Amino acid sequence: MASGAAEWVSCARCRELTYGRRFERDLRVCPGCGAHSRLTAWQRIGQLLDAGSVRQLEQPVVAEDPLGFVDSRPYPERLRQAREQTGTEEAVVCVTGTLMGHPVVAAVMDFRFLGGSLGVGVGEAIAVAAETALRARSPLIIVTASGGARMQEGAFSLMQMVKTSQALAELDEAGIFTISIISDPTYGGVAASFATLGDVILAEPGARIGFAGPRVIEQTIQADLPKGFQTAEFLLARGLVDAVVPRSALRPTIACLLDAQAPAQPSTATGAGEGLVRDPGELPEREPGQVVETARHQQRPTALDYMNQLLDNFQELRGDRMSGDCPAIVGGLGRFDGRPVIVLGHQKGRDTTERVQRNFGMALPEGYRKAARLMRLAVKLGLPIVTLVDTPGAHPGIGAEERGQAWAIAENIRLMSGLPVPIVAVITGEGGSGGALALAVADRVLACSGAMYSVISPEGCAAILWKDRSAAPMAAAALQLGARDLLRHEIVDAVVPEPEGGAHRDPVAAAELLRAALSETLREVVAISPDDLVAQRRRRFRRYGVEMPRCI
Repeated sequence: MASGAAEWVSCARCRELTYGRRFERDLRVCPGCGAHSRLTAWQRIGQLLDAGSVRQLEQPVVAEDPLGFVDSRPYPERLRQAREQTGTEEAVVCVTGTLMGHPVVAAVMDFRFLGGSLGVGVGEAIAVAAETALRARSPLIIVTASGGARMQEGAFSLMQMVKTSQALAELDEAGIFTISIISDPTYGGVAASFATLGDVILAEPGARIGFAGPRVIEQTIQADLPKGFQTAEFLLARGLVDAVVPRSALRPTIACLLDAQAPAQPSTATGAGEGLVRDPGELPEREPGQVVETARHQQRPTALDYMNQLLDNFQELRGDRMSGDCPAIVGGLGRFDGRPVIVLGHQKGRDTTERVQRNFGMALPEGYRKAARLMRLAVKLGLPIVTLVDTPGAHPGIGAEERGQAWAIAENIRLMSGLPVPIVAVITGEGGSGGALALAVADRVLACSGAMYSVISPEGCAAILWKDRSAAPMAAAALQLGARDLLRHEIVDAVVPEPEGGAHRDPVAAAELLRAALSETLREVVAISPDDLVAQRRRRFRRYGVEMPRCI
């Protein structure tokens, strides 16, 4: 945005004139086209943190001109000018404060200071901010705006990428939550270090993010760049950021994330024993065809239906940070009955359009890798994991195979076998083969009474063994895939009752029955030590087919 008349500003993108006071009130976002104008470090701090809570950290003393660098002017002269123009000592301002009551440490970059470039002063300030967060055990919020490393400091600038990355690694090791907010632009050494290492990465609309800038790429490889290249929206679709959040929503979104990982509060859960069926004899025998029909019913509650009803402050997180964001698996942070949890689930969709968009709940490799990323976040923060399984199986496509479907599933099974946090898996609908198992290696495995769980679909089994897909009912009976048989064979630990006729008849009531079941089960598993959790989980899966389960 460029200033027009004294009380008016003109949008650099759409040229719409906006009254200056409104522009500031709207956090410097154009009301016409939504373009996000740059904020100074102190404007950003004022937007995010609670008034009166901010205390600035002292700027570290560093060697300011390690090379004696001179281009058209001596580097010290450039530094003096930048300080006079911005009123800050460096391209980052680091503070402590609160965000909607949550204590935080914040490091906020200012693009006006030599293009927000990463030099020794910035690197040292980020490291000090991380050390402050470590001592206080407070979350660290980093807001980036940078053209890259500071050329005038040569290799000393390059080394700051390691310094800042190490600082965030120490926070990882200590279980300190980190959030990156990427504003326009964030490039080079900043993008390739601390900017993209947060547990959660949020980006402002239209923010440009990358290592090499578009001009460098075009001139180097002589290629035309795709539309929207390196924008926040472009990278969201490729699994590299968790969410694109308008500036007006940043503060409540961050507060939601901070609240979701805060210590557990007293539970309001129902009393023990109210939510589970543990005796197969208490479950009715059902025709195999009815079991399959109920488990696949298109109106059964989805993972997002359950998450939205059962969780407070649920914040969906997206992307595997490698190649994509599979819409067939959803997950994020939330609070269940006062307890912070990570929840993951297969999402089939509510109607034909959504089902197609979500591949009918059949996950791609990036979906399993997203799940693995969120499970590792659960370990870092010490949070229980709840998974909601409802899938015909992993996606059987060429692209999925090219991107390593088997590898992704195998990695999740191995990962879940050794996670030192409680895991509860619920088969809520259709539990199909390895695509389901990749989210179901757990300390407690539950099945909704209308669910099914099998090594293969009845149709697939019939086609292979009977050479006739019409023999699917016989295959379903032989596979013993309904909740009663699963409990009888101890494949699941307990069954969650459903409303009469199935969960699709009353989704709200079904969710409340699941709430009671999860409350009881989580109370059991959170009391177990991490070492015992892993040992018991591994024994559980080691015994299948060796120790014969009960039969009724």
